[in-house]
Amino acid sequence: METIKPMKVSSAKSSINEHLTSAEMGKLWATYVGNSMSKCILSYYLQHVEDVTIKALLEGALKLSERILKMTEDILNKEGFPIPKGFSLEEDVNLGAPRLFEDVYYVHYLKYVGKAGMSIYNVAVPLVYRRDVKELFTYCMESTMALIGQINDILMDKGLIIKPPMIPIPDKVEFIHQDFFNAILGHVRPLHALEIAHLYDNIENNVTSKALIMAFSQVVKSEKIQKLFLRGKDLSHKHVEHYMAKLHDEDLPSPSLLDHLVTTSTISPFSDKLMLFHKVDMFSMKIRAFGNSAAVNGRHDMGLLYAKALTEVAVFVEDAAKVMIENGWMEQPPYAVNRDKVASKN
Repeated sequence: METIKPMKVSSAKSSINEHLTSAEMGKLWATYVGNSMSKCILSYYLQHVEDVTIKALLEGALKLSERILKMTEDILNKEGFPIPKGFSLEEDVNLGAPRLFEDVYYVHYLKYVGKAGMSIYNVAVPLVYRRDVKELFTYCMESTMALIGQINDILMDKGLIIKPPMIPIPDKVEFIHQDFFNAILGHVRPLHALEIAHLYDNIENNVTSKALIMAFSQVVKSEKIQKLFLRGKDLSHKHVEHYMAKLHDEDLPSPSLLDHLVTTSTISPFSDKLMLFHKVDMFSMKIRAFGNSAAVNGRHDMGLLYAKALTEVAVFVEDAAKVMIENGWMEQPPYAVNRDKVASKN
């Protein structure tokens, strides 16, 4: 399998003497925390993998996370920026825990977190200006794209996934009519290609997320967090059913559930803190996905579906974040100065 080449971040004088902007700070902070979590999870996955190809994929993903962590830490150290606590192998993972997932799940999981990483990196690239930071995020973007390419090849070669639905090539160029938005009364047009693509993406994300939160609900120690996870599992399942129904109404196929790839183990490989943070992060990604979906949607019924799902997910994320705060687990990202508070000290 092709490996992702390491990169040395620029240490040019122009980079070192230039202060980090708020965008650079925020994205570096999120990149470090996210990859510290990935290092813990991938290290555990590698304790229970038999398929040679999938093992090589996990090893490559782990090396990439470690490399990004090191490069991010180097930049933060240049600035005297406090390194986020994030997650560690000593505090947040039990490498001796029994297998919680089948090998096939690892591939789907890597695709999901790869897309999550891309959502950070592709926003960062046009917003960062310092040379070393720009080189880092360009590298993150290109390396993650290469990893997702490897993942898709494995999914197809092993017959582990159904590709997005096929639709006919148009006979000619056409223009939209007034009924484009209608989905309730009268003529309702079929879904267009972009709407189908985002339905597929939302299903793919949610079936992976549902299997993960189901596994977490089996092993989490806190009863309060377990109830929250069970609520999140039911919410994800409901959303999957709604998205699948939209495709099936058009006689189009959809990805399948992954629940069967979770074992019956009840011994936790991860800290409650890591699992809860991970679900807050994954559900937050759903909010970003809703924005992308709504941006290309035209039918009113689809807009209402995404709006309702967005509200439900946002409430879940807030409730989960409150539990993290109650436990002292939520790190604070860098923030702006409260000028009124500074002035009041005079």
